[in-house]
Amino acid sequence: MKIVCVGYRSWALSIYKELKKNKKLKILIIDNKKKLKIKKILNFDPKFILFYGWSWKVSNSLIDRYKCIMLHPSKLPQYKGGSPIQNQIIEGKKKSAITLFRMNKHFDAGNIILQKSFSLEGSIETIFNQITNVGIELTNKMLKGKYKEKKQPNKKYKIYKRRKPKDSEITLKELKEKKSEFLFNKIRMLGGPYPNAFIRTKDGKKLFIKKVRIGK
Repeated sequence: MKIVCVGYRSWALSIYKELKKNKKLKILIIDNKKKLKIKKILNFDPKFILFYGWSWKVSNSLIDRYKCIMLHPSKLPQYKGGSPIQNQIIEGKKKSAITLFRMNKHFDAGNIILQKSFSLEGSIETIFNQITNVGIELTNKMLKGKYKEKKQPNKKYKIYKRRKPKDSEITLKELKEKKSEFLFNKIRMLGGPYPNAFIRTKDGKKLFIKKVRIGK
């Protein structure tokens, strides 16, 4: 079975690396936007194209021709859009799900293939490890044909915008008005490779905060 694996995030590449161990699969990995050439994919002619950890629009010509699968770390149709991990944690969610869905021309709206829950507690590194492990499990299950596609509900859900570096600032207002758990979540969800949480000092400099714990 031929599979094209497109993605650049470390957790996505870890999933692809694990898939390469399966000698029954012929894998083509594309880890850079500039390397995503339609002609190259047409020549390879895969059964699946995986877009895990991908941030750009995918050509409709690929979506219409192949089974294009995306991994989204939320329980779709909830938390569609950018920065799903951060947007769930900042809203106090403790659990979520890994969703594999078949891509269509609409944003995060295609048929759901598989879903499995995972925890949003712990460091961002711990969360990434869970995404990798569950992603490997669900992908292998999909490749074996152990799934049944189901449409997402027609009900409209909020689409979240991708967070920007400026959103990582812990403002004076937040320090005064928000509870410790909110600030704890905001800092831990912004571990590397994301733009770290920071406070702005009197002289205009940024003081970055990479680790946090709550004490009495």
